[in-house]
Amino acid sequence: MSGQTTAATTATVRAPDTEADVAVVGAGPAGLNAALALARGGLRVALIEESSELGGQYYKRRKAPMAAAFGDFRPEGTALVRAVRAAGVNCLTQTLVWGADDDGRTLFTADVRTSAAGRVRARATIVATGAFERTEPFPGWVLPGVVTAGFALHLATMDRVPVGRRVVVAGTGPFLLPVACALLEVGARVEALLELNHPYRLRPDSLGAVRPARLVEAAGYLLTLARHSVRIEQGMRVLAAHGNERVRSVEVGPAAGGVGAVRQLEVDALCVGFGFRPSTELPRMLGCLTRTSAPGGDELPVLDHDGATSIDGLYVAGEAAGIAGVHAAGVRGELAAHAVLRRLGQGASPRRVSALRRRACSLDRFAALNQRLFPPPGDTAVSLADGTQVCRCEGITAGEIRRAAASGWNDLHAMKGATRAGMGPCQGRECSHIVAALTGEMSGRPCDSASFSARIPLRPVPLRIAMAAAAEEL
Repeated sequence: MSGQTTAATTATVRAPDTEADVAVVGAGPAGLNAALALARGGLRVALIEESSELGGQYYKRRKAPMAAAFGDFRPEGTALVRAVRAAGVNCLTQTLVWGADDDGRTLFTADVRTSAAGRVRARATIVATGAFERTEPFPGWVLPGVVTAGFALHLATMDRVPVGRRVVVAGTGPFLLPVACALLEVGARVEALLELNHPYRLRPDSLGAVRPARLVEAAGYLLTLARHSVRIEQGMRVLAAHGNERVRSVEVGPAAGGVGAVRQLEVDALCVGFGFRPSTELPRMLGCLTRTSAPGGDELPVLDHDGATSIDGLYVAGEAAGIAGVHAAGVRGELAAHAVLRRLGQGASPRRVSALRRRACSLDRFAALNQRLFPPPGDTAVSLADGTQVCRCEGITAGEIRRAAASGWNDLHAMKGATRAGMGPCQGRECSHIVAALTGEMSGRPCDSASFSARIPLRPVPLRIAMAAAAEEL
């Protein structure tokens, strides 16, 4: 009947509550290593993962037909997942964490298939939520065919499909190298690889932080690119993407302060990547102390050397603690697990912990080197034309942000309310740092944070789930 709803359509489906000694949020390299160490230490572990498979972005696994045809993508990840399941970890896949109670002991969850609401209660929580790709807008970046580097890599490695036949790869970071090589492997022609910075030159002051295994890995990528006559053009960037129904050409030129000619490249796909931003919404929502990272401006939890936050029983591991790569993520996950084992009276091997801390320090030095070699662009806001979309979810342009800031909305969160930037499905993950930069540009002072406040719900969920959870708390 029009204007009416039935009890069946408004009722919230409830999933059974889960009790555990430790909840691990995120089943990437950090979460898997943490869960395995905890389970082997005798604790009950609930491993919560939004995707249908364990492994995260790095240890993604091909579907059965693709695996049969092309083999396991990363066998070490498959072995790790197998060990986690064999250890008795309660793996809650396709389960989204969208909130928590004030002390963090109870996590609010939703089944991504059925929207069934649930709760996970634990004595300690390790947040291993990973990271998401950092985007930088430019004219034409919303055209079909303009994708992130991670999406292009996923298509090439998981489905063996090139994102296009004539592709430009651009941005900054070592991640661009495997992306370009993966595209070549599946038959794409890489017209250019544009690196914003100048990282590929000898720096004597950096030799102490270089890890030989990573040098060998990078050399392999560079040799592959050389065999396909793909030259890395350092100090170059995408100025604009052009096309009607999809991207057809890319305008490229020198980065700010650089020298070089502006030229057009004909393409049918453009892959852009500017590194990653840590996914820290859950610990920030719970109120742990944070610090602002340089040079990206991300708000990171303040941690001790084992991943403990300022909130008792809450730990952060992996890329959510700061971008450092897959090897550091695994070490950080295991360190956090040993800290939890000590806290809950299960004991831990001092020798193992000491070895992990030494390895973590070495990997952190390498991560710091990467941050120096591949800083994100600092001039995006200044160079953006007013008509360029900044918040794709809500269609908000740079000009709208500037006009709002000029009229007095000179705070990041006030800007969100004034323009709706950051209110879409991504919850500001893609645009918050650009909105902050534009706001700071107009106000003459930088914003205190490049991230919008983390609030319940952390991710979009049906309204009935949030209402039901609120009702149960009353």
